[in-house]
Amino acid sequence: MRQSSVRGDRSRRRRRQPDAQELGWDDSLYQDQGLPPDAPGWTPPEGSAVPAGDGAGNGDGPDGGGHRKGGRPRKGKGRKVLRWTALTVAVVIVGAAGAGYWYYEHLNANLRKAPRSLGGGGLKKPDPNAFGQSPLNILLLGSDGRNSKKNIELGGARQDADRKPLADVQMLVHVSADRSNMSVISIPRDTRVTIPKCTDPKNGAVYPQTTGAINQSLQHGGPGCTLATWQELTGVYIDHFMMVDFSGVVDMADAIGGVPVCVDNNVYSHDSKGHGSGLRLTKGTHSVKGVQALQWLRTRYGFEDNTDIGRAKAQHMYMNSMIRQLKKGTKLSDPGQLRDLAEAATKALTVDNGLDTVKKLYDLGGDLSRVPTKRTTMVTMPWVYGPGEAYVLPKPGDADATFALLRNDTALDGKDRKKKPAADPKASTPKGQLEVVVQNGTNSTVSGPASGRAKVVQQQLANLGYGAASTTSVLTSQADTTLTYHGADRRGDALAVAKALGLPKGAVRESSSATGMQLVVGNDWRSGATYPKQQDGGKSADKAPDSADALNGEDTKACMKVNPQYTF
Repeated sequence: MRQSSVRGDRSRRRRRQPDAQELGWDDSLYQDQGLPPDAPGWTPPEGSAVPAGDGAGNGDGPDGGGHRKGGRPRKGKGRKVLRWTALTVAVVIVGAAGAGYWYYEHLNANLRKAPRSLGGGGLKKPDPNAFGQSPLNILLLGSDGRNSKKNIELGGARQDADRKPLADVQMLVHVSADRSNMSVISIPRDTRVTIPKCTDPKNGAVYPQTTGAINQSLQHGGPGCTLATWQELTGVYIDHFMMVDFSGVVDMADAIGGVPVCVDNNVYSHDSKGHGSGLRLTKGTHSVKGVQALQWLRTRYGFEDNTDIGRAKAQHMYMNSMIRQLKKGTKLSDPGQLRDLAEAATKALTVDNGLDTVKKLYDLGGDLSRVPTKRTTMVTMPWVYGPGEAYVLPKPGDADATFALLRNDTALDGKDRKKKPAADPKASTPKGQLEVVVQNGTNSTVSGPASGRAKVVQQQLANLGYGAASTTSVLTSQADTTLTYHGADRRGDALAVAKALGLPKGAVRESSSATGMQLVVGNDWRSGATYPKQQDGGKSADKAPDSADALNGEDTKACMKVNPQYTF
């Protein structure tokens, strides 16, 4: 991968119009524009908050310049977790503050709702494990919309007031089935992906399948299309989404009461060319809130190498600090403050129809609160530059390995409890009598189904002596081929079937909801009668690859490195 170390080179790439035209977007959409100082050379008081952006179209907001023209891709995560965590706390307020029915309905009315998914495909929720537990996946989105006076003041770019918002911050929160750990993965906003066909629920407009930056998916009917895009890319079933805008970040940061952040030197994110968020802090730890919190989350010029790598690290630190603070509850003991947070959180959020009441959000908050901070891991999708560094693509191998960990409910931190493997049980049912139902799971919206897969594999089983194997005509979509069974006494039979077909042991899973033995032929096996050999020998990864740049939720010593060009 090309590593850019000369800021001038990045600046030149930033202005290359062919790249933007090639991707079909106007690069001005990514310029962060805020409120300018009253006069040239004006400097705010030390430590004060000024509006994010600079009025010259060169700020550091979530809608700001893409990584490729200002450095590496951004890993925008702070706004997402801010809304998610604040929301979790806010809904707890409903019970803790003893609110009456009228207030409950009032908070319900604050929430904006939208359909969960606008795409097609047959991706289904994974079966619960042997204990009846299921993982939980929540897509968190940060919108750059300028659909209100306050959002325009905070994000600038008044000329974009009528533009459909972009999902410039995107992150998937995966809570394990046993609620012992949480994995968070973000995707750079200009990752080039296939956006599936989506239908706008408001006006019925149909957006055909296309290829473009993943943040454009929000413009294809709303957050439900972004969720559908994520599902197609990752193969992970997503239960819910939450979306927040600029003003929501500020309101919730104010309600929380500030989040401690640290810089290793004085920083002022502003230069003569208008680059910068306006963040100004002295060396050390500060509690930021309101506009200043938004500035921290949007700062690119001033941290590390002035690219999205630095911005992402700053967002990770903010998220971790906020989560730790909220778990302690030290700043949320006052009922009035709690109610303010409830108001801010519910007004800021757009949620899917499955989270359309504070009761449902309260239940969700209970699940999230059970996860220990030390078992929270945040990563960015491993990526590589596309041609001309105009956009990024998922890194072959590492990206899907990271997605597979979520699909298999394996913690990204590599600390899942390791059990000493027991001896594999022997098959107890004669081959000819073992009933196995084979299903075609290749119904991808993007690639389309591979026809006849269930019949081909069923015939192969028959050739191997499993004459009772049958098929179902119901299509589904699944990334990985799986063989599910019910009851520990059936594991030996399932392992024998897997071995006969060349499936890895990881494909064999006990499910409390299974009624028999079912083999779903996934998108990893779209042709042939024998499961394709895996490069890693069929062994599943047990932690995120190094390229995912993992950060643990309990890292209290993290401090942002300030770029020497932006210190004072």
